[in-house]
Amino acid sequence: MLGDKRGRKQDKYVKDYVVFDLETTGISTVNDAVIEISAVKVQGGKVTETFSTLVNPKRPIPPRASQVNHIYDDMVKEAPVFEKALADFDSFIGDLFLVGHNIHTFDMKFIWRDAENYWGRTIANNYIDTLSLARQCLPQMSHYKLVDLASYYHISTDGAHRALADCGMNQKVFEKLGEEMSSLEVMENMKVCPKCGQFLKKRSGRFGEFWGCSGYPACRYTENA
Repeated sequence: MLGDKRGRKQDKYVKDYVVFDLETTGISTVNDAVIEISAVKVQGGKVTETFSTLVNPKRPIPPRASQVNHIYDDMVKEAPVFEKALADFDSFIGDLFLVGHNIHTFDMKFIWRDAENYWGRTIANNYIDTLSLARQCLPQMSHYKLVDLASYYHISTDGAHRALADCGMNQKVFEKLGEEMSSLEVMENMKVCPKCGQFLKKRSGRFGEFWGCSGYPACRYTENA
């Protein structure tokens, strides 16, 4: 949904949400452009609807990007521009939570940037990053790419690096992480900031250890360890 303030990151499981994923011309959230956006709507933990479209970035797609996502110039020449695709995506998501992998530092920055450029408003939905959840729930793992998590949970990785396939994979991973978060063993080692809803991390300061919000510096909540 469009609003005046960007949505906030939350570290939790919810039953109603939209998983989304972008494919882009590169990794710069300042200079690169979206070439595919896909989403899967989930209600009560069950997939109810999907959304997917290629996007014409109005520029050539670099070969290095095509090597990863297998999207080429001829595939997007008749596709809608991102202003149209993002408007359709906004209608699709409503006010639901957004879920994605590494979206805090990547995907959200693209949709915030472009919504603000197009309309002077932003995407205001709160969001959940499965990368943050996985690091908290599965500290024994050494790598946290989406395909690593899918393999850990024996979820198929067929079609990885195309947006809709990644959404389906991530939805299954998120449900598994939700199960992890409900276990007593994980909950005993998990603390959530009462002010902003992100995980607290144990830190060391001048006077010893303390719990500090992982959302610092935006959130400066602390409590004694």
